[in-house]
Order: sequence, then structure tokens, then C-alpha cells
Amino acid sequence: MSDGARTPTERVSAWLAGFGDALGRGDIPAAVDMFEDDCYWRDLVSFTWNIKTVEGKDAIGAMLAATLDQVKPSGWQISGEATEAGGVTDAWITFETAVSRGKGHIRMKGDLCWTLLTTMVELKGHEEKRGPTREKGVQHGAFKDRKSWLERRQQEEAELGYSTQPYCLIIGGGQGGIGLGARMRRLGIPTIIIEKSERPGDSWRKRYKSLCLHDPVWYDHLPYLPFPEHWPIFSPKDKVGDWLEMYTKVMELNYWGSTEAKGARYDEEKGEWEVTVVRKGETVVLRPKQLVLATGMSGRPNIPSFPGMESFKGEQHHSSQHTGPEAYAGKKCVVIGSNNSAHDICAALWENDADVTMVQRSSTHIARSDSLMDLALGGLYSEQALANGVTTDTADLIFASIPYRIMHEFQIPVYQEMAKRDAEFYQQLEAAGFWLDWGDDGSGLFMKYLRRGSGYYIDVGASQLIIDGEIKLKSRVQVERITERGVVLSDGTELPADLIVYATGYGSMNGWAAQLISQEVADKVGKCWGLGSNTTKDPGPWEGEQRNMWKPTQQEALWFHGGNLHQSRHYSQFLSLQLKARYEGIDTPVYGLAESYHKA
Repeated sequence: MSDGARTPTERVSAWLAGFGDALGRGDIPAAVDMFEDDCYWRDLVSFTWNIKTVEGKDAIGAMLAATLDQVKPSGWQISGEATEAGGVTDAWITFETAVSRGKGHIRMKGDLCWTLLTTMVELKGHEEKRGPTREKGVQHGAFKDRKSWLERRQQEEAELGYSTQPYCLIIGGGQGGIGLGARMRRLGIPTIIIEKSERPGDSWRKRYKSLCLHDPVWYDHLPYLPFPEHWPIFSPKDKVGDWLEMYTKVMELNYWGSTEAKGARYDEEKGEWEVTVVRKGETVVLRPKQLVLATGMSGRPNIPSFPGMESFKGEQHHSSQHTGPEAYAGKKCVVIGSNNSAHDICAALWENDADVTMVQRSSTHIARSDSLMDLALGGLYSEQALANGVTTDTADLIFASIPYRIMHEFQIPVYQEMAKRDAEFYQQLEAAGFWLDWGDDGSGLFMKYLRRGSGYYIDVGASQLIIDGEIKLKSRVQVERITERGVVLSDGTELPADLIVYATGYGSMNGWAAQLISQEVADKVGKCWGLGSNTTKDPGPWEGEQRNMWKPTQQEALWFHGGNLHQSRHYSQFLSLQLKARYEGIDTPVYGLAESYHKA
């Protein structure tokens, strides 16, 4: 049979056989020759003990030269049948390394590889207990001094952090810390999660009343326990809070509420952290080997410093402190900012009969929720996707398989179609004076999120209020100063105000490291988030992955975990496996540890 007559499955199988044979012989040039000149290999831990994308044949060769002898990959197999569309062949693959089992994805053009994804699924000999290997839960027979499950659980809670030390401390008990904690529990890693709020989910409960997830339910599951089938598509904040509290209990997490970290330092000689926390008024010193900051993708609130703020006679606060609109009926409210929180707060204030004005200082991308669900997420995260056999885990891997260098090329057509579909809506919004953009290269919301974590609003109703003039708008202006009774803008307008809400976003996550550990360590780690795309608020050089997220940093034993619910779920798997390997004493030589170019 000639090459042209081979099926897609046969073509992929032949590539895997040849690739595996070349790697087995240590013939790196032969392996590299099996890639297109324009090629990408994204590795999630399995080869690099890092989250790393290498681009081009030379970079792939360099990575293999540094890792192949230790990784010892083998068993390359296709999983299921390959498909072909538009001249590109897609297939799922499995493989093994010396210490792990892996899953991956390949895209081929002709007989050569274009994109390759390799991910670590589990460590050999340290697999999660599940299904046929689940624990029995009881020791049958008669035993004196038998401890019940509850007694064993109470003993663990009493000892961990006091007479025994956790291997890992997670600071931040929101959805990110809780999801990672569940992974750690399943892997048998002694872990404590600390959270300054009293109960799991309080970080959601304490936000403004109208807060609701803008991402759909299929996108937002936590590890192991998906939301039930009756769960609403868009989850209200208090419902999310209750789910997180339930999840924390049933996953048996060691969760210290009402606990605040006061300071941390790394002891290089001992290879451990010393973290001082105050738990319900009691000072406790913890000595974990690994420290994870799971304080959210965003760092500390960006509270601007405008002249005259101290003289304002009304109420002013950052959006993170905004609890709700009820107290402001009939009051004049100014919201400075034009992204998700600003729109949500403006709409809630309007619903409660406040006189509200939005101050838009920079352009904002708007995507209507229904259009975003249909065009951007529907193929991966929807009832239709599930009906087509695309589970949440499969969708996560499909997303992960697209290298960031070319991801914008996949996104641009989505937003071009959105612009056509909702053309009248956008015309009306611009006619109302709103300052719109589609991202620096027309790639829309998700690339803005990955590059800078800001600059967009998923429209669930506030945009129509702006179009109708119900939410007043001042755009393309800056704040000149704050007076006793209002806000003076750069065009000379003064907006009277009883309330000013600063919906001005958040700083980089390494700001938490500066506060908790030291400015020196924060600078050593550098900026968190962003790809180095050299687009607005994402300065270069090109990194090709989210800076410092879910992977080793320049500070030994310090990790950052965060992102939206999808990213927290997906990347918690790879962070937990990196920590498990270290816990078990497995050698973890990191390839391609990112340099620090930006301090914040």
C-alpha cells in the first residue's frame, strides 16, 4: 500500500513506531527529522519536569539531548482512531517513561508531526487508589482498641501541623487551593490548606450579591466530583460557596479556616519553609517542605492613588470589598473601570435604583455570553460536546494541545464570526460611546485572559443598560482627582458621587510573595501570568507558557497555583504530580526553568 493510500490511523501508528524506535536508539537527529520545520512540542511534566513548550526542530533536539537518557520513553501507541480534516491528522496517544505513564495528542501534516502534546498521567508505583484499587475502609475481624474512621480522622486533624508537619502547605482556600488539596489527598501527600475566612467558600459568599460565574458549568467542574446534572449553567456565588464547603468535607481535606499567614522564610540548609500562621488567635509555626501560593490568578487589589482621595466625604472601596448595592438606592455612584466586575457592579447598582456612572479609561473587549458559549466554548464544553463524546478531561487536553504561539490563529476566526453575528449590538454599543476592542490582533477574549488576565467583559446584560443610557458612561477619559463630593475627569467633567468603586483589577501574584516572604523573593520569582507576547500589558520576551504558574520557579520549593476553574482543575493534576515525585524522592531534573524578566 502506498503512503497516499494509508488511513490516518495507519499514518499515525507508523509515525509513533518510527519515533519510538529513534528515541529507543538514542538517535535524536532521526527523531527530530520526523517533525515539520514549523513544529511545536508542549510537555506537561513527563519529559521536562516542567510545563514547557519547545518550538522548532532545533529546540526539540536540545530538549531531547538534555532529557532522553533519564526519561527513557517507550510504548508509544495510538489510542482509538485518528481523524483527518483540512490536511491535518489528529490522534490521541499513550506512552511511558522510566517513572510515569503518559497521555498525549499529535497533529500531523502529511507524514510529519506539526504539534505534539505529552502529559504525565501518573507515577509508576504511586498511582491514586481508585476503582479496583480503592481502600476497603474497614478491617474485618475483631480487634481491641480499634479506631473508627471518625477517630482516625480526628487524630489526623489534631496532629498535623503540631506533632507532625505537613509536607506541603497551601496558602489560599478558594477553589484553586481546594482542588489542588483534593489531588494531594488522593496522592497521599500530607497537606494543610490555610484560609483567612472562616468557612470554605467564604471567598465567594462575601462578594457582591449579584456575582455569578460567567463561564458555563461544563467548564467549571472541580477534580473528581463534577457538578450534578441539574446544576445551573451559570453558578451563583453562594451556590459555589456551598459546593466548595461540601467538597472540602467529603474529600477529607485538612482545611484550616480563620487562619492567616503572617510570614514565611525558606531555610536552605534544612530544605524547608518556616511559616508563621495565626489560627483562631493562636500562633502556630509550620515547617513544610513545599509552599504553594493559591491566592488566585490575581494578586493584591490594585487600589489607585488619585489626588484628593483622602478628602472624599462619601464611601470608596475596591471592587473586591464591594458587598452589594442595597445601601445605595437613590445615591450617586461612580464605578471606575470597565471590565467584568465593573459591569456587574454597575448593573446591580442600577437594579437597586442607584444613579450609576461607569468611567472607562481604556478600551474593553465585549463578548455576549450566548455567542461566547456557542462559538468559543460549545465544541468543547457543552451538552452537545458531551453528546459527541467530548468529556471535560478530553476537552481540557484538546485545549492544552494547541501551542500558545499559534493559539491566536485558532481564536481570530471565532471573534470574526462573533463580530458578524452581533454586528448590530456592537454598533449600538459604540454609538453609546463605549470604547471597544478585539485584542491587539483580533483574537478576542481568551487570548486577552491568557496574556494579561484583564480587559474584557462577558455580557450578561449590563451592555444593554449602557446602550439604553441607564448606566451612564464616560469613556476615553482619565481620573484627574477626587474631591470631597465627586470625581474630576481629564476632560474637566466633575461627577458627583456618594460612592466610588475602584474596579481597577489586581496586581501580579508575586505581590503575595512580597507580602508574605520578602520583596527579594518576589523579585527573584518575577511576574506571574502572561505569555511574553509583547501585546498590551504582556511584555516580552516570549515565554510560551503562563509565567511561573503550576511549575518550578526561581525560588526553590515555591509554587503558584491559580487561574479560572478550568485551569485550576486541569493544572492541579500536573502540580500535584510534581509535588508527589519530590515527596517520594524521585529525581526531578527541571528542563527549561524560566528566567525572571519582570518584577511585577
